[in-house]
Order: sequence, then structure tokens, then C-alpha cells
Amino acid sequence: MINENPRASLPLADAAALAASDALCRLIRTEIAARGGWIPFSRFMELALYAPGLGYYSGGARKFGAGGDFITAPELTPLFAQTLAAQAAQVMAQSSRQILEAGAGSGALAADLLLELERQGTLPERYLILELSADLRQRQGETLNLRAPHLAARVAWLERLPERFSGLVLGNEVLDAMPVALLVWRDEDELQGIFERGVALGKDGNFVWLERPAAGPLLAAAQRLPVAAPYLSEIGLAGAAWVAEWGRILEQGAILLFDYGFPRREYYLPERDCGTLMCHYRHHSHGDPFWLPGLNDITAHVDFTAVAEAGFEAGLDVLGYATQAQFLLNCGITGLLERMQEGGDKAYLGEARKVGKLISPAEMGELFKVIMLGRGTVEPLLGFSRGDRLHTL
Repeated sequence: MINENPRASLPLADAAALAASDALCRLIRTEIAARGGWIPFSRFMELALYAPGLGYYSGGARKFGAGGDFITAPELTPLFAQTLAAQAAQVMAQSSRQILEAGAGSGALAADLLLELERQGTLPERYLILELSADLRQRQGETLNLRAPHLAARVAWLERLPERFSGLVLGNEVLDAMPVALLVWRDEDELQGIFERGVALGKDGNFVWLERPAAGPLLAAAQRLPVAAPYLSEIGLAGAAWVAEWGRILEQGAILLFDYGFPRREYYLPERDCGTLMCHYRHHSHGDPFWLPGLNDITAHVDFTAVAEAGFEAGLDVLGYATQAQFLLNCGITGLLERMQEGGDKAYLGEARKVGKLISPAEMGELFKVIMLGRGTVEPLLGFSRGDRLHTL
């Protein structure tokens, strides 16, 4: 965790935002009291992000882009989506002409991907968006109507996972926003073992950390990790369960996930003994999830080994794992950039800088990874034709 006292350096929130955060804090305090004075951090994170009408993703504040709290790859440049089109078309050709995007953000990825697939003559029959936030569903619809109005009729929204699906499942920065448990490994004279860190109320009513001995599936998962006390880190049981659920749902096709993270042996390195939990607010990063809940995104890096294990144990094939840079290069992002230059596009230089951010090892190229799991795919996958790192998981 970083910047443990962000209050002095972060931008001020307006009165309406503060009122919304106060309302969410009252809701969380009520739940803590109802559950005996303690809730696991995973539940706090779930409420802070998804409490109806008040959580970060279910409230009305702008999250994505220059005017929000962070910029994701689809908002950075349409070349990201255009590059994905080649892989999307390959998966649909082997399964069904459908795409399901989980957590579609501003709708930029959906709009740009549909436009590129149209240009290639490989449009899906349906483009489904799995989105829990009514506010984001509205914004996604506005983006599609603005940027691809003639294709908007192909798009439909879901509030829950489908019973069955064939085609491509696409998720960009989905897993990092799923609730995680916080674990503390201790080896002290009077306090030894593995503890789950949760949230309680201090004497002044503010949120405070409180630990309890870990138990059940969480303890079992913690005991399998290659760590030695003292250590603090996260376990993403919710993300693993979400991936495993696709083992039941996916009949044929693939799940393609982009996110920042590491394989397990890198995630739990000795020097990463403070974990990866991070909050994002107006393009500032800090490590205090109790600061203005509902106004901050709360994330943790992804353990891609856990993702692969969850999918494999659910009957899916682990088809590929690569850095974002390698995947985009395999799918032809430099060729798309050259197409702009040859066409005399005045935006070429600006887009070239953005592509550099997507693939540079010092930017998003190395930290962000791409994993694909699936069922019934037979052809070698374009995005993993070179530089596949499955052996590192």
C-alpha cells in the first residue's frame, strides 16, 4: 500500500459527492453493527464499490477517461479495440457469432470493436453487455448511439450471467475490481497464525482495521500460498469463483481477460509483503480504502495462476497467457497504426504515443496481462502465437 495519509494531497470532493459518501458510510456502519461489530474487508469492498445507488460503480460519478478517476486501454485509443477485432473474429468463427463484454465501462470498447468488425465483415449477431450499474448502462448506451448508432440495435444488456453462452466473453479490467479478502500472516510471541483483516468501528464511529483468525476456504487458500510471516496480502476468491462459473456456462468459445497482475510466484514475492491493494481518485493513487468510500475505486492486482486454476478445475482449457504488449503485437496493432500513417491521418502521431503506452514495458505493456480460457477451440490463437507464457503460471 502507498500514501497511507492521502487526505492532505488529494483533490477535494464537492458537497453532493461528500453527502453520497456519508450515506454509504451510514449503510456500512449499520451492517457492521448488525453483524456483531465486524465485517470482512471483502464485504466492505463490495459495499464501497457496488452498494445500490451509492457504491463507486453504482453511483453517478464519472469514472473513466480524463475527467474521471483513471483511463483504461479502450478509452486511451480506439486502436486497442480495433486490434482485438482479429482475435474476436477468430473465436467467433470457431464457436458462435456472439460477444459478451463484462463490465463495459464507458462503452468505448463495444463501440470501437463493433465498428472494426463491421469494417472486416465479421460483425457478431449479438453483442451483450453484462453490467450491474444502471448508471453505466445508460452511459454505455449513449456512447454506442453517438459513435456507432447504426449498430446499437445489436447490443443488449444483462444484469446477471446467462445460463448458457457460446462465443467470445471479453473483460477488460474486470477481475481487479472484484472484492478481495485481506490476510495477515503473523509470527509474533503472542500472536501467530493467519488472520483475516476486517473492518470495525472505532470509538468515534470511524472505520478501523480489526483482525480475526482466518477460517474455512479462505484459510485453506492462504495455507497454500508461498509466503512466510510477517506478510500482508490479498486473496481473490470472488474473482476465481466468477471464472469457475463460466465453466458451467460456456458451451463453446473463449473467455479473454485483460488485467494487471502476476503469476502466483511473482504475486507473493517476499518484497511484496504489503500487498497490492490500491485506491484511485481523480488520477491519484493511494492506499486508504476508508477515505471517502464510494468516491474511490478500490482494486487489487490479479493472481493469474488462481484464474487459470479456477478455469481448469471448472473444465475449461487454459488457452494462452501473455503480456498485453505481446498480445497486441501478435494481433497486429503496429499494422493498424501504419494504416493510419499511410492514409495521411493527422492523428497518427498522437495515436502512436498512445500505442506506445499500451505496449511499453515501462507503461501498460508488461504489467497488464492477457489470459484466455475456453472450450471447443481448435485453431492456434492469434494473440498467443508468439511469447505465450503459460509455463509461468
